[in-house]
Amino acid sequence: MEYLGTVRNGAIVLDTDVHLQEGTAVRIFVLDEADKPPSLAELFQDVAGKAVRLPEDLAENHDHYLHGLPKRSPA
Repeated sequence: MEYLGTVRNGAIVLDTDVHLQEGTAVRIFVLDEADKPPSLAELFQDVAGKAVRLPEDLAENHDHYLHGLPKRSPA
């Protein structure tokens, strides 16, 4: 298994809610910045904000446009 985390005040804090049993042996690899997994913003930076001619109510009615469900009535 592999978990990611950071060092805070000298202790390793895992990014997820993982409960390892007391005495569990672990191996630590220090990642360079180049090895760090990209954020979603970094992954999609090339396409973010590029869509054109989308319906103004897309956020509210995405199920209608994607799956053909009835549109939501305005609140």
